[in-house]
Amino acid sequence: MIQRIQSLYLLLAAGGGAAALCYNLWKAKLSNGTETYVNASSNYLLFVLYIVIILVAGGCIFLFKKRKMQFRLTVFNILFAVAALTYQYYVVQQTANKLSSGGVSIVSASYLLASFLPIIIIILLFLAARGIYKDEKLIKSLDRLR
Repeated sequence: MIQRIQSLYLLLAAGGGAAALCYNLWKAKLSNGTETYVNASSNYLLFVLYIVIILVAGGCIFLFKKRKMQFRLTVFNILFAVAALTYQYYVVQQTANKLSSGGVSIVSASYLLASFLPIIIIILLFLAARGIYKDEKLIKSLDRLR
């Protein structure tokens, strides 16, 4: 189970989702001297997307005997990660627009390191799907030899 490389990729993807929940994604320094942050825990839909990513990646690790189901769930998880990335960008843009229209100007704004975790999650899930596909292809070729 864990000796397969795709299981390690799935575990790292689940860990990346958990890290995205814990850390701030974006910060802005305002003209009145305060700082505001955007994190996944402050937005309900973004929180749910990351929880789904964590649960599906963690659950796929234990589906090593059902490779077709594991592959399908990993592909759906890639779609969830892409949705989380795009919605995260949307939330940041909404927050920036709300702050600038509220009469407070933004002095500086920057994405933090955790905001790039969805990209890493997508890459890890892609590598896991590729490994699952190779395993399935290998098993099919061995069945033909029997």
